[in-house]
Amino acid sequence: MGMTNTRVKRERRKSARLAYVEHVGVYDKIPFGEYIERLYGWAKKNHVRPGFYPMGIFLDRPDANPQEKLRSEIGIQIYSEARSTDGILIKELPTMEVASISHKGPSTEYPKTYNDLSEWVTGHGYEWAGPSIEIYTRKPKLVRGETILFTKIVAPLRKTVMA
Repeated sequence: MGMTNTRVKRERRKSARLAYVEHVGVYDKIPFGEYIERLYGWAKKNHVRPGFYPMGIFLDRPDANPQEKLRSEIGIQIYSEARSTDGILIKELPTMEVASISHKGPSTEYPKTYNDLSEWVTGHGYEWAGPSIEIYTRKPKLVRGETILFTKIVAPLRKTVMA
């Protein structure tokens, strides 16, 4: 068990242009639906071609920061030039070496999935090179009162430098 996590894949992610909104506050209280609707509405209004899968970038570690100050960016990939308007910001994500893991299941099992990913990262001689990125492959579903998430969690990698 442990080290042989076959669910983790190492891959290279191409650079991407992102339209996003900034959020400050507890991660599990982010109004995703509202933000995502706003982003796609903005893209339509500005004739910008959006990608299919919304994403979240989580800038602060929830275990090391006050919950109400946690910063995140909820965004969509865009495939054309665009200017920042209406509180929607634009940035380029660089090409990255990443480790990714898929999560299909209740949100309560999220910490375990993150843990599996982190174990793989450190176990393979890497460290997190930036904030975690979550790509939402399907809309969350509510099943018997539990939120079921369909997410690809991505860890930007860099080789650990031995002291």
